[in-house]
Amino acid sequence: MDVKKFKELPILGILRCDASVAMEELVETIVSSGLKTIEIAMNSGNASDLIRRAVKASAGRITIGAGTVLDTDILSKALDAGATFIVMPTLVVDVVERCRRASVPVFPGAFTPQEVFDAWNAGAAMVKVFPAAMFGPSYIKELKAPFDKVELLACGGITPENIRTYFANGASAVAFGASVFKKEWLLKRDFANIERSIKELLTNHAR
Repeated sequence: MDVKKFKELPILGILRCDASVAMEELVETIVSSGLKTIEIAMNSGNASDLIRRAVKASAGRITIGAGTVLDTDILSKALDAGATFIVMPTLVVDVVERCRRASVPVFPGAFTPQEVFDAWNAGAAMVKVFPAAMFGPSYIKELKAPFDKVELLACGGITPENIRTYFANGASAVAFGASVFKKEWLLKRDFANIERSIKELLTNHAR
């Protein structure tokens, strides 16, 4: 992942699904929507295969990473499958250190000020504030007051109505997941609604 390029459209889609997903069609939908970056959660069914399929189908048109990476064994599987960045719900120092040595951007999760500080100092490309929905955009603003140099990725509760507010309050990026990649839409291959929902987020961000 090129972090500078990610910052040009700092919106991350989080996909958690199983092996039955029509990955090739889903990737085409994501490309058509204009979204440039997704992560596939490693606690998805057959996650390594899903990443490989997504990487092949995207052919470089989108950037694909792995999420929910909780230890170095999972990290190895994600990187072997082709993930180019790593996301975690918390800080796992061993994972961050291995990513840094391999020059792989890593986004550890945090919530409290101490956790944010520790994750950033460990070498985060950005610190994933999760679950951001607990306190909303105003919490990002509060964190940025003492941590003005820390880059924050707000994750959880991102909607078309509040996406701009998150950025206005200091978020460097945002992430969305099940609100768009709904299980029922994936099962029914309702790619029209998925594309519409992504486009709505991107459009509201750009306003």
